[in-house]
Amino acid sequence: MRAIDRKLWRDLWHMRGQAIAIALVVMCGVGTYVMFLSTLGALRATQDDYYREYRFAEVFATLKRAPESLRARIAAIPGVERVETRVVQPVRLDMPDFVEPVSARMVSLADDAPHGLNGLHLREGRLPLPGRADEVVISTPFAKAHTLHPGDRFHAILNGRRQALTVVGTALSPEFVQQLRPGSAFPDPKRYGVMWMGRKALGQAYDLDGAFNDLALSLRPGADAQDVIDRVDALITPFGGLGAYARKDQLSHRFLTQELDQLGTLATLFPTMFMGVAAFLLNVVISRLVTMQREQIATLKAFGYGNGAVTAHYLKLVAVIAGGGILGGTALGVWLGHALSGIYMEFYYFPWLRFSLQPATMLEAAGASLAAAGAGTIVAVWRAARLSPAQAMRPEPPPRYRETLVEQLGLKRWLSQPTRMILRHIWRKPLKSALTVLGIALACGIILTGLFQRDTVGFMMNVHYGLAQREDLSVAFTDPTAYRARFDLAGLRGVERVEVFRSVPVRLRHGHLEHRTTIRGIEPGGELQRLLDTELRPVAMPSDGILMTDHLGKMLGVRAGDRIVVEVLEGNRPLREAVVAGLVKEYLGVAAYMDLTALNRFMHEGPTISGAWLAVDHAQLQGLYARLKELPRVAGVAERIQEIRNFNRLMDETMLFFTYVSTVFAVVIAFGVIYNSARIALTERGRELASLRVLGFTRGEIGYILLGELGILTAVAIPLGLKLGEAMCYYIALTMQTDLFRVPVVLVPQTYAFAVAVVIVSALLSGLAVRRRLDRLDLIAVLKTPE
Repeated sequence: MRAIDRKLWRDLWHMRGQAIAIALVVMCGVGTYVMFLSTLGALRATQDDYYREYRFAEVFATLKRAPESLRARIAAIPGVERVETRVVQPVRLDMPDFVEPVSARMVSLADDAPHGLNGLHLREGRLPLPGRADEVVISTPFAKAHTLHPGDRFHAILNGRRQALTVVGTALSPEFVQQLRPGSAFPDPKRYGVMWMGRKALGQAYDLDGAFNDLALSLRPGADAQDVIDRVDALITPFGGLGAYARKDQLSHRFLTQELDQLGTLATLFPTMFMGVAAFLLNVVISRLVTMQREQIATLKAFGYGNGAVTAHYLKLVAVIAGGGILGGTALGVWLGHALSGIYMEFYYFPWLRFSLQPATMLEAAGASLAAAGAGTIVAVWRAARLSPAQAMRPEPPPRYRETLVEQLGLKRWLSQPTRMILRHIWRKPLKSALTVLGIALACGIILTGLFQRDTVGFMMNVHYGLAQREDLSVAFTDPTAYRARFDLAGLRGVERVEVFRSVPVRLRHGHLEHRTTIRGIEPGGELQRLLDTELRPVAMPSDGILMTDHLGKMLGVRAGDRIVVEVLEGNRPLREAVVAGLVKEYLGVAAYMDLTALNRFMHEGPTISGAWLAVDHAQLQGLYARLKELPRVAGVAERIQEIRNFNRLMDETMLFFTYVSTVFAVVIAFGVIYNSARIALTERGRELASLRVLGFTRGEIGYILLGELGILTAVAIPLGLKLGEAMCYYIALTMQTDLFRVPVVLVPQTYAFAVAVVIVSALLSGLAVRRRLDRLDLIAVLKTPE
């Protein structure tokens, strides 16, 4: 081993505490990168394979009723590869030993082509036999929620008739990777499921034998999806078509795609922050190491080591530190990636997960870490390599001390000598002090980014389920129903208040922009469902015009007073104009609202409703469930408190995982930054502090001089760090704005307090570690250092 390499290992041993702290920061960056990228890669690979192997359709359409003969005309559309006509109906279930209403989506299976589009991955049992009206395959999540297996039985309401059904299999489908009840934002397999029945049997049950009401298409390579959609719409409109749409707008796929896109954003954001802090730390450490090793550099160059050898020596030092973090971070990232992938599998129903650490991911993480480390140190290393031996042998000229601004203001009489020494040292090295403040501030800010999602989501749910949606139960009807159904609901025992609504699927257009959504007609003066303005104050429903969520307004580029085109996607599909009366604030979904009477008038229909919100006496809830089950037009019932429970379950298993990991990593970074700052300060000022000890200063006084400076810099860094953290939180929130949900920035006082506490505790622990070294300071050895 060459002498310069032995020096490298000795330097590492001498600075082992700092090296370990920096390696831990690098490990956090690599760990988050590998965790996110490996999970993202596994989920996308699984999604692609699943879609391909089970023939996930590329275009979908729903209609009222069309003859099977229309299939040939649709198949003849240029670009269409395969057509599958289906019968799809919402059904109510009567599950044994479960008192609450349960709803499901019943989908037909082709009797003569079991391997059609949106194929089933059987987990148990078999497919229904052709013509058997009592056999169904149920979705695996629903089966697990109700502990159902092949051979078990339950009852369903099919077209108003109660029918016993036998489970013959459980399965998953690429069409329902995310299984959401219509109108719900969170999965609830206990109360909503998907089922498949033979085409002939389901068609006969709903008087659709020889007809269909749903359509799935696959396209030829290179086909224009929008052209196919337009041609399909032209064919199905006379049959009550609700508008064809591409795979990107299919609910399950859209949820999954946006979730993976956000995962990709996090995979870039968090590792970048951690790598940036690691680069900063390495720059500070190596810069100061070079300063302290000027004489050693001169000696190396005097013995014939050139600029390249000196540069390589320090870069290898950096590479060893970063390499330790890369190895540890890769192992940690794989472990966390497995855990995170398992969480996603709880909510996105894939039949398998093909998780593996791709070499490209590991190389990218290693390359990014080494690049950040090199970028953080190259200037300091190059400056050291350029020093001539004669110049390097001379110590740096001592700085000029002068009174600080505090002393010039006449306050020095109130300051002790050690305090003035602290202030003068900070004042005479403003760049070093500023960098230390910046490093501690970044650590403090990163802690906020790890916790703000918890605060934000809690705020979102309070607004959505506390201020806006305040009903106990939400009832949806099978079809648009006469207004008098309101009085039937009001007469049920236990119902205290009823508010009704009308939902109409539409496509809104403004200029070249358009979006498919729902207009919901509500009654003015409602208390169970309230619209809120951007200040979260209740908004009165205007008698005319449309209110829409602020995000939808942004998507369409409209403001209050603008006119938009409304294409209704049901009935005769009228095309009309409407005025935007204003914008309202919602964090979940995008929708538009109208006065119920105005919407009925807009649709050229009589008083019609699609469902109702109920306030109920909870003591009568069980009996009310039983009575709602008996109403034939009730398609489903949702309980607000259960929606909140579903949300909390989702957050406990997903958001808290992110919060826990990012918080732990942020704490590691905070301690790494502060500990390095304290150790470097001790190394730089060891001779000075030893001299003060010889001159009669006590251990407490020199400890106060060193740690007091750290305390002042930490105190200055904390408010700056909180502001930096807020800015990072706003950036993260900006990247998480989708039409499914928007994330506001909400930080509660406890989060600020936690971030401040972590920084203070890190400073105290670092101070204790440095104080122990101060107490063991070898005065003789330090004072032997030549001038």
